[in-house]
Amino acid sequence: MQSIFKRHEKKYLITLEQYAAFADILSRHMMPDRFCEYLVQNLYYDTENWDVIRASIEKPLFKEKLRLRCYGVQHQESELFLELKKQYKGVVYKRRIAVPMNARSGGTARVIVPGESSQISRELDFYMKTNAVNEKIYISFRRIAFAGIEDNGLRVTFDTDIRFRLDCLDFLYPDEGISILPHDKILMEVKTLGAMPLWMAHALCENEIYPVTFSKYGVCYTKYILKQAGTDTKKTKTERKVKISA
Repeated sequence: MQSIFKRHEKKYLITLEQYAAFADILSRHMMPDRFCEYLVQNLYYDTENWDVIRASIEKPLFKEKLRLRCYGVQHQESELFLELKKQYKGVVYKRRIAVPMNARSGGTARVIVPGESSQISRELDFYMKTNAVNEKIYISFRRIAFAGIEDNGLRVTFDTDIRFRLDCLDFLYPDEGISILPHDKILMEVKTLGAMPLWMAHALCENEIYPVTFSKYGVCYTKYILKQAGTDTKKTKTERKVKISA
């Protein structure tokens, strides 16, 4: 698999009807990639206080996240991918290395990075030296992917069944977790090396499909984790009042 990426990414939340209409147009210019439909499982790394995602949702000019990715269902021969995803002024950069399943141990990413002195390994090592991160959250989804017939740099993906969990941080239970996307919605991502093809721009306009700001990790944190933290805080305050009154 490719180990270095640089591309523009736009995201869209679409209905099932929009998907059907857009996929029909898509079939004239794109074809399923070599994997087509597959499961994607991720373990995201963060600090004890969620500093990485908290900084990311502030929408800075530059942000980065570290994750460990597994394609398909885990088995002993599975290959994992440790990825550092960076974004600067809307352009996404990814650095990725492949590691064997048995390299993962104890939730500490530094033990996963091989001893080789490649540029990517050095970037990963530097990130982990300067950020006290460990495995923090599991996020999985089902993906259908298409690649351009004439434009190799064009890629469109459709993600469904996006779910997360904060326990059982492994790749053994892909169907477990809290779903964060309505069943009648699909997350579409358009990935290009440069400008979007004219036919695609017209198709998006005709079907009233407009870009949105959507981060799977960000939604998990703001709509679920942060909300639960607020509930716990209120509960603690209530308990304190009861204790004082008593």
